[in-house]
Amino acid sequence: MTIFKAWHHLGLASAVLLGACATLPQDGAAPAATGEAETIAISVGPCFGFCPVYEAAIAPTGAVTFNGMRHTMVLGERQRAAGEASYRALAADLAPYRPQTGTTATVECEAAISDTSTYTITWTDPRGGKTVARHQRGCRGGPGQALDGLLQEVPARLGIEDWAKQITRPGESRG
Repeated sequence: MTIFKAWHHLGLASAVLLGACATLPQDGAAPAATGEAETIAISVGPCFGFCPVYEAAIAPTGAVTFNGMRHTMVLGERQRAAGEASYRALAADLAPYRPQTGTTATVECEAAISDTSTYTITWTDPRGGKTVARHQRGCRGGPGQALDGLLQEVPARLGIEDWAKQITRPGESRG
């Protein structure tokens, strides 16, 4: 074998080995399987008034975590079980609004009311990879209008409506 051929084979073998290493996550875990279940978190941000501010997350197992931050009946973290069927139904309903994996996008709205709550929907895969959709409540047209209706139902669907219920406490400011 000539020196050129030996270097050529060594170069090809090195490229294949380096390429294989480059596709593995840093922690050495295997790449995610297609359709791998993600935790879905919905953060509800402040508005100009006394809107509830909280985060609710549902895991593929149906475990729900609620964290009330401001203007909610319950402040702090609570947990409950909603069931795998609740997770699957919510994941399916949110699927049309999910951006391409690993990206952040805003759900389109033809006309939005200002000073309303903002929503951040985050899909987190088992390795921590995030896909994010942002939405301004009060959409009067476009895909965002249907998403408004869906997001309004989330507290009841997750069984957190009593925790997320709006309340005004003395001395608390708006927003």
